[in-house]
Amino acid sequence: MRYPFPVGKADFIQGDEAIARAAILAGCRFYAGYPITPASEIFEAMALYMPLVDGVSIQMEDEIASIAAIIGASWAGAKAMTATSGPGFSLMQENIGYAVMTETPIVVVDVQRGGPSTGQPTLAAQGDIMQSIWGTHGDHTLIVLSPSTVQEAFDFTIRAFNLAEKYRTPVVLLTDAEVAHMRERVYIPNPDDIELVYRKLPQNEEEAKLPFGDPHGDGIPPMPIFGKGYRTYVTGLTHDERGRPKTVDAEVHERLIKRIIGKIENNKHDIISYEKFELDDADVAIVSTGIVSRSAIRAVKILREKGIKAGLLKLNTIWPFDFDMMEELAEQVKKIFVPEMNMGQLYHLVKEGANGKAEVELISKIGGEVHTPMEIVERVVG
Repeated sequence: MRYPFPVGKADFIQGDEAIARAAILAGCRFYAGYPITPASEIFEAMALYMPLVDGVSIQMEDEIASIAAIIGASWAGAKAMTATSGPGFSLMQENIGYAVMTETPIVVVDVQRGGPSTGQPTLAAQGDIMQSIWGTHGDHTLIVLSPSTVQEAFDFTIRAFNLAEKYRTPVVLLTDAEVAHMRERVYIPNPDDIELVYRKLPQNEEEAKLPFGDPHGDGIPPMPIFGKGYRTYVTGLTHDERGRPKTVDAEVHERLIKRIIGKIENNKHDIISYEKFELDDADVAIVSTGIVSRSAIRAVKILREKGIKAGLLKLNTIWPFDFDMMEELAEQVKKIFVPEMNMGQLYHLVKEGANGKAEVELISKIGGEVHTPMEIVERVVG
């Protein structure tokens, strides 16, 4: 296949453009969206590229319809994605829950901006961390990834599709206006060099009749495709292995929800990704995610030059969260600092994980500007 952009070489592109190209290379062939700053460039790129790769890009009437459309496309066998920002992400929450309950593999990109409400449409923030994890109602789980560079925006998009397909789950790519609009050198690999994952399909008639069963014992049911001759019942109601509603059956509900959550929790070792910088001998740790990690890395270098043994834990996966690893870090260091562009969201996860083994201090900054390295250094030095 010929792609509508260069492959096997580096290019100088925006984060939003990198996400669109990665989605195409990951096999995405259906995109539905509604324009919103600072995610509109993803939509523009997908509208340009999709017809050239025999895909579909469609503008829906709103964000509710957009995520509904990609859920339907996924059940028709397509890898599907939508992208939005805070206000649109809020509108998508009910259908994110529907995708969790129906175990539909989709990718949702949330390019964070200042909020709440209309907020700061053109400025970056990290105020959607909690919403990305717990925004929809009921007991549930999903996967949230957070890039800090344009290259990571590209790489994590491909990983988002792979995880969605592997675990039959929605995956949120939680980026921000800074990463979305900055331009950096990005290596676009040859398609043959990209490892892609595709959903598990039924291998026989019996598996096809159990779209929400567990025939392989891994908690991940094979997913039949509409249009392939299977009669599949899909509902957001509590349902049995065949998809039939069982709303007043406590045993069925417990079995379903525990399996949906378990397939993520039991595979955290495969899903969770983080990077450590200078942590081996650190007395002080900085824990960050997304765009703030760039300032945090520089802050660690400055602190080391000042004779302070500082290190960084950069979280590429926000959820699921490795609470055990965080407690181990807290046992090693005297204090943990959490710089983030909100009033304290990742901070609460870190503090819970630390379990009282180390003091955890928030370095909050709002208003649309990223922390400078020196702002972090000054708080650590005190």
